[in-house]
Amino acid sequence: MGIFDFLSGEFIDVIHWTNDRRDTMVWRFEREGHAIKYGAKLTVREGQAAVFVHEGQLADVFPPGLYMLETNNMPILTTLQHWDHGFRSPFKSEIYFVDTTRFGNLKWGTKNPIICRDPEFGPVRLRAFGTYTVKVADPALFLTEIVGTDGEFTMDEISFQIRNIIVQAFSRIIAGSGIPVLDMAANTDGLGTLVATEISKVVADYGLTIPEFYIENISLPEAVEKALDKRTSMGIVGDLDSYMKFNAAEAMGSENSAMGASMGAGLGAGMGAGMGMGMATQSGPWGARPAAASTAPPPPPVEHVWHIAENGATKGPYSRAEMGQMAARGTLKRESYVWTPGQDGWLRAEEVRELAQLFTIAPPPPPPGA
Repeated sequence: MGIFDFLSGEFIDVIHWTNDRRDTMVWRFEREGHAIKYGAKLTVREGQAAVFVHEGQLADVFPPGLYMLETNNMPILTTLQHWDHGFRSPFKSEIYFVDTTRFGNLKWGTKNPIICRDPEFGPVRLRAFGTYTVKVADPALFLTEIVGTDGEFTMDEISFQIRNIIVQAFSRIIAGSGIPVLDMAANTDGLGTLVATEISKVVADYGLTIPEFYIENISLPEAVEKALDKRTSMGIVGDLDSYMKFNAAEAMGSENSAMGASMGAGLGAGMGAGMGMGMATQSGPWGARPAAASTAPPPPPVEHVWHIAENGATKGPYSRAEMGQMAARGTLKRESYVWTPGQDGWLRAEEVRELAQLFTIAPPPPPPGA
């Protein structure tokens, strides 16, 4: 067996990576001594990129596809090693696989409130949170600026830094937007676009991009929200005086209903007790006593009320006492026409027996010619 046959069988000839962890952004192909066989097959799948590093220098970046690691396919590596096409020796290099798919469902939020100047409420404190996605746009730049020699780089290692960038950009944009607090919910799309554009300028230096950025909620402090709820309630109520009168009337109605139910229950209990006592009194050991004849009291006399016709108009009603006072003052005369319910038409006061007595206290005017 020749030396080249020994080297051919000593080293792996297939290089690939299957990402079984959704948070892994960069994975380094591990090989003892970093020795890679000349002519080995490199498989780069969709959503991946392979970065070839030789002796600490970035040699090449491979997009998705199948590659044979030979000097004629890697001109940069050939320049670095000064190899000719006939050399078949293994070379010591490193291959980093970079996941170029989107890393989604990443959370961001303001740890401390942002102070803004609202045109209606004045200075207010706002909090916000949402989600975003990250994607590696430049694998070589991302490897040199962020990953370095880390053999397995995850999203958690950079998410904190990206969140700080997001909060800084969001705070600057929301404070200078001039959008009223009450209108921010209707402008979350526009604010999200502005924040994503601002963030992308910063993370582009890391080889990253922010394809999606969402603002899920912008909230006020709890005390301000309660005050705003009260103001909203006042706006719905409208006329506060009418609303208070309505509430008072409802409360009185509820109290009257409860009082009526209580009095009804007490009255029913009292009537039941009285009936029971009456039955016990009438019932004896020898049976019920004969009912004693009871005389009902006479009904009270019906008091009439009177109307007075004067100058084509009707006045009243007046009680008999009021009619007597008017007769004493002279405002009610004998010839005044009066009417009471049940009376057939208008009559002069002196023609009504009940009213004629009012004029007998003082003597009538003398007859004419006396």
